[in-house]
Amino acid sequence: MNFIIKSGQLEKLVSGCIILPFFSNLKLSPSSISINKLTNNRIKKVLKETRFSGKPGDTIYLQEDVNESCKGILLIGLGDFNSLSRGTYQKAIGSAFDNLKKLGITEITMVSNDFDNPNFETEWVIQTISRVFIEKSYIYSHTKNISTKDYSLTRVHIIGESDSKTQIREATIRGKAIGEGSNLARHLGNLPPNICTPTFLANKAKILNRQKNISVKVLARKEMETLGMGSLLSVANGSYEPPQFIIIKYSGGRKSQKPVVLVGKGITFDTGGISLKPSGGMDEMKYDMCGAGSVIGTMHAIAKMRLPINVVALVPASENMPGGGATRPSDVVTSMSGKTIEILNTDAEGRLVLCDALTYAKRFKPTAVVDVATLTGACVVALGNVATGLFSNNEELASQLELAGNESWDRVWRMPTWSDYHEQLESNFADMANIGGRGAGSVTAACFLEKFANFPWAHLDIAGTAWISGKNKGATGRPVPLLCQFLMSKSGW
Repeated sequence: MNFIIKSGQLEKLVSGCIILPFFSNLKLSPSSISINKLTNNRIKKVLKETRFSGKPGDTIYLQEDVNESCKGILLIGLGDFNSLSRGTYQKAIGSAFDNLKKLGITEITMVSNDFDNPNFETEWVIQTISRVFIEKSYIYSHTKNISTKDYSLTRVHIIGESDSKTQIREATIRGKAIGEGSNLARHLGNLPPNICTPTFLANKAKILNRQKNISVKVLARKEMETLGMGSLLSVANGSYEPPQFIIIKYSGGRKSQKPVVLVGKGITFDTGGISLKPSGGMDEMKYDMCGAGSVIGTMHAIAKMRLPINVVALVPASENMPGGGATRPSDVVTSMSGKTIEILNTDAEGRLVLCDALTYAKRFKPTAVVDVATLTGACVVALGNVATGLFSNNEELASQLELAGNESWDRVWRMPTWSDYHEQLESNFADMANIGGRGAGSVTAACFLEKFANFPWAHLDIAGTAWISGKNKGATGRPVPLLCQFLMSKSGW
């Protein structure tokens, strides 16, 4: 997809099909007014004839000659002008892409500053357009005999003021990078577990070595044993597939700058281990590595953007299988930190791989650590698939993530980790148990992780937001937009 930045007179620069916003309170954007004049009030006539409501996501296509290069107009509804949200705009852009695909339109024009709303900076609008178009172009075909060349949006012309061309160009680069990162995360999450094994995940991460400022290292089982990662290895013991500990370093900042560390849960298939899950829905447990996929996708995106920041991504990757060597309920294991853990439920394995990764993160002297995991069904019950659960021991970090979530519309909701909840993890036979009972399951899981985080730390429970179940099931790519926006803000962008 090629983004072409232009400046000058609108009527001379329009190519393909022009996309125009329309509001339910009958408000036309400045470019809509200009195009309406060029077409002898055609837009207003059609709006009157069809009673187009302008509801968010609604579209109407006019096959109309604007000039020699533009033969169509696509109006997209944005709802009420005064209550327009970033989420509404994002969904409307996605709806526009879906209609372009149905119509077979491959070249479009959009105006960068098409409506005057103080909540919508030009750069954010262009970043959103390019990001959403890249995300919507994703088609899973790895294990399907289908053609991915049936439709592609090849050219997107963006018209802006001459003095804003540089900012618009940078915004398209950012949007494309975030979209590509989201699509990479989705692709990894959608792959079947007989393909996307821990070794496959490690090899996929190694490809990032080709990008500037990135280096990748992978620790094998023996190295993990030497480091004392007994908690992580207890999860891998029942599987034929060897575990991998993936370390991705992005060095875009000064050498003296302390890094942000991202930790992604990489359970490439989760049967529950000896605490075996029910068979219904177990196919979705290939998505249990979406935390890993999201941090790998984020590293791809920030490298493409060349963010001036240092970031380390850690991915503890393993399967959780009920083999002959599998960990049993009541086993006690020793984590890398030296703390002992009584395993009461082997299906609470995500926290067991993450806690050793959090301990390993200390060696980087991080300014902040954010772990990302499809950790608990309890978080799905609490928040559904709208918001990601956010837990943190640091108010500033939590606020930064909340703001990044609102800006990217990849939103989070703050949850507690009060000391009262920590009491549920007490054990008679170890320093702690790996579960805290039925009540507040997502909270006690976060409390478990907090015991290994003696630095500014946040935990994102993406169990409800990383994938969609049902007919349209598949990975979503979340929270790549959130993580990218967070890192962009941390780097001063």
